[in-house]
Amino acid sequence: MVGSDADVEPGTLLVAAPQLLDRNFRRTVVYVIHHRAEGTLGVVLNRPSEVAVHDVLPKWGQHASHPQALFVGGPVEQRTAICLATLRAGEDVTSIAGMVGVRGPVGLVDLDGDPADLVPRARGLRFFAGYAGWEAGQLAGEIDRGDWIVVPALPDDVIADPGTELWGRVLRRQGPPLAFLATHPGDVKLN
Repeated sequence: MVGSDADVEPGTLLVAAPQLLDRNFRRTVVYVIHHRAEGTLGVVLNRPSEVAVHDVLPKWGQHASHPQALFVGGPVEQRTAICLATLRAGEDVTSIAGMVGVRGPVGLVDLDGDPADLVPRARGLRFFAGYAGWEAGQLAGEIDRGDWIVVPALPDDVIADPGTELWGRVLRRQGPPLAFLATHPGDVKLN
């Protein structure tokens, strides 16, 4: 079972199926931020860039989780910065000014705000340039075609070090048969 559009909700993951070879999404893990009738928005969790967060967002840079790089959130609006925070145990997203909850301890951060209130309460912050977006019905069609596997997210997925090979790790924790997809070779040539 790879899920359906009905399984997609804020805080779930879209894991690119091995046959999805689109350059923007090959072997990606997308964290869903919004999913409504009019469309879906998420960020790619496993595509760090060479750009340091402090070069783009100076007041936030020192607070970024390792590596302190801006991640490529997706092909849409790459000049737009998005930040997701994972809070420490016992912290409540609704009690932090400038933060909007996505699911559980994960929330969107207002980058115009002051990091002073948030930083001591967060386990990690991840910054993204751009996002992945789907119009109404588009994601459902891609899921039905088998391009995406819909699975639950863990808060640590949002701030995972890219060296952890997030794509394979997420698939392996699903158990068989999905876990077997993690062994799919990653060296397929792209045109």
